[in-house]
Parts: sequence; structure tokens; C-alpha cells
Amino acid sequence: MDWLSKHYQQQKGYDELVGEGAVPRLPAAPLFDYLSTLDSSELRARRQAADAAILAMGITFTVYSEAGDIDRAWPFDIIPRILSRREWMRIEEGLKQRLQALNLFIDDIYNAQRIVVDGVFPAEVLASSRNFREACRGVHPPFGVWAHICGSDLVRDADGTVYVLEDNLRVPSGVSYMLENRQIMKRLFPELFKSSTILPVDDYPNRLYDTLAALSPREGERPVVAVLTPGIYNSAYFEHSYLAQQMGAYLAEGADFFVSRDDIVYLRTISGPQRVDVIYRRIDDEYMDPEVFFTDSALGIPGLLRAWRRGTVAIANAPGAGVADDKVVYAFVPDIIRYYLGAEPILPNVPTYLCMREADRDYVLSHLHELVVKPANESGGYGMLIGPRATSEERGRFAELIAANPRNYIAQPTLNLSTAPTLVEDHLEARHLDLRPFILQADKLYVTTGGLTRVAMQPGSLVVNSSQGGGSKDTWIVDEEAPCFRA
Repeated sequence: MDWLSKHYQQQKGYDELVGEGAVPRLPAAPLFDYLSTLDSSELRARRQAADAAILAMGITFTVYSEAGDIDRAWPFDIIPRILSRREWMRIEEGLKQRLQALNLFIDDIYNAQRIVVDGVFPAEVLASSRNFREACRGVHPPFGVWAHICGSDLVRDADGTVYVLEDNLRVPSGVSYMLENRQIMKRLFPELFKSSTILPVDDYPNRLYDTLAALSPREGERPVVAVLTPGIYNSAYFEHSYLAQQMGAYLAEGADFFVSRDDIVYLRTISGPQRVDVIYRRIDDEYMDPEVFFTDSALGIPGLLRAWRRGTVAIANAPGAGVADDKVVYAFVPDIIRYYLGAEPILPNVPTYLCMREADRDYVLSHLHELVVKPANESGGYGMLIGPRATSEERGRFAELIAANPRNYIAQPTLNLSTAPTLVEDHLEARHLDLRPFILQADKLYVTTGGLTRVAMQPGSLVVNSSQGGGSKDTWIVDEEAPCFRA
């Protein structure tokens, strides 16, 4: 396609939208046919319209810095990331398999610990887990599910292989941006949505509500669902309020609740106390209940763990689910899948070195210039070392950190993440990206058709987190069997 070869300089590696010789991949062909009809001024106008819509809709996120908490407009690129439905079906099955196994693992860890007794999972990893909660021992939540909402980060390497980079099982965020990205794109490119078979994502709030409602301890009544938020200064408050509104759920802070003497959770409303059946919590375990965790927490609900253990209220994600949200545990997920499901993993892990193992640690310390080193329990791109781009001083500091606390660090090869065309001023440039689909589990399993594509907005950067300067794209799962894609 002449237009594409003139407007886009492909990088080495795998491009999500463009194949060899600047030829669009089949699912992306209608997009580039359409873009070829637009000149640079029209592309700029579409981007400006997207920026204006983001400001008008109040789509923001908070960056915590030394200068204070800064609200920023959501950074968005108008060139979508496109995947075929055929490829997505395999990814979807792999994500379902993964969450099923992780929930079986969590339930086992807080009860019989068969996987430890059988020698599949090391006892020392569990003993030193930062996110294991003693208060959760002996609990069996509904359906044996602890992590009801999961955001798994996927990346594609230069050879086209899709890997799971990590699983976010504590308080995964970003789904509201996925939904708003789609609304913005429908405004910008209504013609493409009419002419292409782009699978919808709009049903997520209903699916989330159904997942939460299935956990209700009271049968036969419409469940009362509440979103527990830390408040307006939290970086994800936009998402908390958005999802509560879309689900028709209460949005409340810890002080708005109380637990009665008979361990029932109530919400203070203008009509009087309202019993709450399900709490979708958006705060970390440590702040959830000052009777059990941080005693000075003003964000939680005193007595909440008592009510949850007694079964009078459901919490999603359940307290303690973060025991599997650990990058050391991540390395064992393929074995966890084999142990509980008797099957081979559909989606592979990125090869991972555990610094707690002497041989792995020796290799990591002698190859820091080649590897990405991550702490076991950080998120958002914080606390990590990208060896090939680090200074000798930074690598030396990480060598000391690893030697002091090897259990807390893993290392992985530096993947050549896939790229996609991204609009920079009035032309297209390649930028690296990842993908965070969202998986729900209660009595049923559901995976979003696509997810939040996060893109590194700086040339050559591998850091896609919004807190680190990244942005996002809409993700289109396209049915290539639809009439508009047939030859």
C-alpha cells in the first residue's frame, strides 16, 4: 500500500498492524484503506477531537509526585490496535485457564495447602509472602473463587509469540479506560464501525454486576452492591465512580459503612441503614479493616473481615487474593496449571529467573546488562531495572538489592515488544505496546473482547504505564470471517 509505506517507518520486530513490505495485516486492511483517504490536517483534527472529548468527559488519572498529586487528562492515541477473532479465541481460552488455576491455588493455599505438601510449590516462597493473610485461613468463599476480577498483562515478542507478563489479582485497574476509549473511537470513526465487524466491549459493566451479584449471600433478593473507594484523591477514582454509575451500585468510602453486632454490613444512606450484600473493594488488604490489618486505617470498615468470614457479605476481590499476585508465584503458574487442571498452559510465561535460587541469582548478577529485573510485589512500572538502558551505577545498586533480599527479585530477558503505528503530530511512528484484558470469575467465566492496550508514547521506550508517561489505544477484535474481510 503506497500510502502506508510513505507514512510509516516500520521497526524491526513484530508490528501488530503491518506485515512485511508495509502491507497491512488482514484485520487492519479496512483501517488503512480509510486512513489513506485522510490528509494530515484531517488526522490532526481527529486527534484534537479526541483530546477535547477526553477533557469534556473528565477522563483523568492521578500521578503521585514530589510536587503533589497531579490530575492529568488520559493520554490516548487514535490509531487502534487490531487483532483477529481467530487469534483472540485462543488467547481468551488461555486467560480463562489461567484464572481458574490461580483461584484453585489461592483456595488451596488458605486451606489444605496440597500443592505445598506435594512439593509442587515451595513452602519457603509461601512463608515469605508479603500478601499471605493469616486471617483468611479456613475460608471458602462462594464457588471457591478469590480473585473475581483479574487483569493479565500480555506482550508479544519479535517472533509473534504472545506471553503473559503478569497477573494483577489484588485491585486491577484500567477497565474504565478501555470502555471510554471505545466510546471516543465511535465518535471519531463512525464509518469504520458501520463497515467493519468490531466485537463490542460495552457489556462489561453488566458482566461485572452479574459476577458480583452471583456472590450475594442472600438468595431471592436483588443484591445490594457497593464500590468501596479510598476517595477522590485516589489515582483510579475516575474508574471507581464510572463503574459504580454504570452498574447502578453505591459508591462509598469506609466511613460510610458500619458492621452490626451480628456481623451484618450496612451503608449509611439518607433513607437510613441499607444492608450491603457485596462489596467491590478498590483498596488494598492492609487498609480494609483496622480490626485486623493497619489499626490506624481510616479507609476501611471495622469488622468487615468478621462479616466476610461469617458469610454475611461477599468481597471482590477477596482479602488475601494477592497471595497469587506475586512475581515469584508468577514463575510457578505453568506448574500450577498442570497441578490443578492436568493440562498444559495455553499461554506461556516469559522465561523467568528467580533470584532466590543460587544458580539463577549468579546468572542474573552476571547478566544485569541484558535483563529486566523486577521486585516481587511492586506494580505500575516502579522499582524495576531495564538492564540494557540502565547506567552502571543503577546496575550496581540493583546488584546490592538482590544480594540483600534475593526472594524479592526476579529477572527476565528484555523482550522486543511488538509495535503498532501511533499518530505523532501529523504522521505515524512505531511505538511499543502491551495489552491488559480483564477476566471475571464467579459462577461463570468471562473475558473482555480485547482489553486496555497501553502504549509507550516515547520513541523506543518499553514502559507503557500511564504513571510513567505511557498512553493507550482502543483494541479492536475483528471478525475476519465477516463479509467485509472476505476476498
